[in-house]
Amino acid sequence: MSHTKYVVLDTSLWAQDDNLEVTLGPVRKAAENPLFAEERPWEVRFDNLYANVVFDEADRLFKCWYSPFIVDEVTTRTPVGQRAAGTYRSKGREMGLCYATFADGIHWEKPDLGLLEFQGSTRNNLVMRHVHGVGVNWDRRDPDPSRRYKAFLKGGVATSPDGLRWSEIRLCPEIKAVWDTHNNLWWDERRGRYVGMTRLWDGRERIVGRTESPDFGTWTQAVEVLRALPEEPARQTYTLIVFPYAHLYLGLVMMFNTETDLVDCELAWSSDTVQWERVCPGKALIPRGPEGSFDWGCIYGAAYPFLKDGRLYLYYGGSDGPHTDWRSGFLGLPTLRPDGFAGVTPVDKTQTARLVTQPVRCTGRQLCLSADAEGGVIRAAVADVNGLSLAECTPIQTNGTD
Repeated sequence: MSHTKYVVLDTSLWAQDDNLEVTLGPVRKAAENPLFAEERPWEVRFDNLYANVVFDEADRLFKCWYSPFIVDEVTTRTPVGQRAAGTYRSKGREMGLCYATFADGIHWEKPDLGLLEFQGSTRNNLVMRHVHGVGVNWDRRDPDPSRRYKAFLKGGVATSPDGLRWSEIRLCPEIKAVWDTHNNLWWDERRGRYVGMTRLWDGRERIVGRTESPDFGTWTQAVEVLRALPEEPARQTYTLIVFPYAHLYLGLVMMFNTETDLVDCELAWSSDTVQWERVCPGKALIPRGPEGSFDWGCIYGAAYPFLKDGRLYLYYGGSDGPHTDWRSGFLGLPTLRPDGFAGVTPVDKTQTARLVTQPVRCTGRQLCLSADAEGGVIRAAVADVNGLSLAECTPIQTNGTD
């Protein structure tokens, strides 16, 4: 049975509130982290990884496309023991796109695909070379099987029937972007067109740009949709990974701190993908690990979170050092409970908090909540209905979804 879901992050739904604040949901990092590392000759330096992960129901496989630097002259020439003595300066680099699969979400395989040559051999998992910031989208709605997978990357777009054998890149100069980010796109059912997120630059800071296309052919010029808050100019918007969620759009926004050289993954929301609001600015949805851990330096959320086995899988690229210095990269996995990205909690835990929504359409016979109410109680009611009050509603005193 279908149902309408409302997300309380959307403050336009709030009519009255008392003693409430928005807080982020707690993620659970997998005990098996990191899931894979820079372990092949063509995985010279992961940097931000720019992972794209889907679960293919037909094949019963998790599939991942990720973007390592497959050529990096400075890294190749500098033994690990000598790297701490000097600052990393990139030179002679080439990024590629690699493919990996796994059945359980944890233990990965990097198959020898035999598609592209690297150092005289095709025994590798490369599916693209000489590319940058590739976002991969599995487009289930396109009736043309040769366009089932779509790539949005530096300079333009490409298509593939299987995510492995890709067309030539169709250049899209009309977008007028800088592109130096994890470019990502999706088919927006509500707008009836493809929407892409990329990078703009105003000469001072990194800005998130948005472009759209009705046919994956002609695109609009990218326009600014998100940048650093005026009070935090050192924390710049590096990447925005966007996905539809309930009646909203959610975004994983990577905030690059130019003073500390570290990157945090925060949460944002939008009602239209044009106007964005960050959730709890300055607080990470996926926290970096302690110094010395595999994800102490940078966190780059994957495209896109999805629900599997009762948990939201987020995946991310983590690195153990600062953004512009020596660092090793890895794939990590945190999970959330369903609808657990964020919610509202009492400011003062000793006092009752109250939220009254704007009028919303409810056509079913049940009203359900998702809540973490262990140790407390939540009561709900429909306003202005005779004979129904908060005291008469079944109280929620546990953690659960719906």
